[in-house]
Amino acid sequence: MADNLTLILFLPMLGGLILTLLPSSKPVLVKFWANLVLGCNALWTLTLLGRFDATHDLQFIQRLPWIPSLGAEFFLGVDGYSMLLFAMTSAVGFLASLASWNAIDTRLKEFYVSLLILQSCVAGVFLAVDALLFFVFFEASLIPMFFLIAIWGGEQRRMAAMKFIVYTVAGSMLLLVGLLLLYFEHWRQTGFFSFSLPALWATKPEGDLGLWIFWLMFAGLAVKVPMAPFHTWLPDAHTEAPTVGSVYLASIMLKMGTYGFLRLVLPGVPETVKQANVLWWMSVLALIAIVYGALVCLKQKDWKRLIAYSSVSHMGFCMLGMFSLNPAGISGSMLQQVNHGISTGLLFILVGLMYERRHTREISEYGGLFGPMPAFSFVFLIAAVSSMGLPPLNGFVGELRILTGAFEMSVPWALWAGLGVVLTVAYLLWCYQRVTLGETSAKNLGLADLSGREWAVVLPFLIAAIGIGVYPQPAFDMLERPVKQIMEKVRPNYYAQSN
Repeated sequence: MADNLTLILFLPMLGGLILTLLPSSKPVLVKFWANLVLGCNALWTLTLLGRFDATHDLQFIQRLPWIPSLGAEFFLGVDGYSMLLFAMTSAVGFLASLASWNAIDTRLKEFYVSLLILQSCVAGVFLAVDALLFFVFFEASLIPMFFLIAIWGGEQRRMAAMKFIVYTVAGSMLLLVGLLLLYFEHWRQTGFFSFSLPALWATKPEGDLGLWIFWLMFAGLAVKVPMAPFHTWLPDAHTEAPTVGSVYLASIMLKMGTYGFLRLVLPGVPETVKQANVLWWMSVLALIAIVYGALVCLKQKDWKRLIAYSSVSHMGFCMLGMFSLNPAGISGSMLQQVNHGISTGLLFILVGLMYERRHTREISEYGGLFGPMPAFSFVFLIAAVSSMGLPPLNGFVGELRILTGAFEMSVPWALWAGLGVVLTVAYLLWCYQRVTLGETSAKNLGLADLSGREWAVVLPFLIAAIGIGVYPQPAFDMLERPVKQIMEKVRPNYYAQSN
């Protein structure tokens, strides 16, 4: 019972069903129940993380018939990579909800029901070991996020919500076509229909079919990452979404794209991935995202929009690492996805807390916050340094591994990525200086510093950022076997040549 992934997966959704029965006239009860469910879900997931054995592959497996005629199963399980993302999803989801305690005052019950459904859907993406089940959760997560943006977002929320749903659904349809091509190729080679990921990994389509599958899946997943030029929905969605929506988008839902690349694309079409023209395009697009995203951040006047564009740059690093096709790059990409969820999630929460106080996100409206809000300024500094990738915090470890992997593949790759690191330091220091340093304006003199509830929200982020930065080895131990599994697909002789 303690390691039953089905119960953990659907606990938030069940909590949302019970929430519909609670009276809307008691908002405190609604908030308490929703946060209690998410808190229990997070604690349950973290206990599962504590029992995970890094020396084994897929664990806590649950496998039930679902659509036998199609070869689809209700197949759940976790390895080291999916376990880390699943744990981050549960913890960040709860903390984002707790941070939003005072942020929403309309249609409160519907808000938390949407949030609880979203939590189950995004968790399902990281638990599914069946490609069709993965796609169902992948698509289902779009619906509650659409409503979170469209109903509880900012002034341009409807436009941002429509842009979000059009881009992501269009991408999902292309992803589905690519999956079906791989599915039918598996049937042609084996005579059996199966959506099981291990079965699809054994298919190895080549030639033109491999290229078609790769580019279709790429188009679908690149929208979710997002990679330039498929990123234009992201800044609007982040800016208009409520704080909890922005945190879910940045910390969790963007990882659904990179997770798809590492679960479906690299092991699914390994011969295509290794082609020189494919690697060239992927490296160019990743480097464009890194540098372009950072340059655009330097021009932003909206604090929240700056952090939104920073995600384009940071996710470019993750893509560069995985397409380095070596253990350093892939493990760095996996860890950096977790690191980005921690640092960027904290940054969006801090912006949300300030918006509750000042009702503006314009950087020029702030300045001198270190005087009235020293605790907030300290936490903001830690979050910024974490996002910069500077030691001794978590971002440094992931970026170092990615740069090592990029250098092994191509020196120019590493040099261009290094420019992205420099630009990241520039725009975050620029933002921190204008928000917290200098003379305190009259509008900011009376601002209250972090409350006890707000400290409870930010402290786990700080512990995770410092803990991974100082001692990342347990995370790398968990990632060792998933990385080796991918390497055996894309470069089966790599370890033999290294020895």
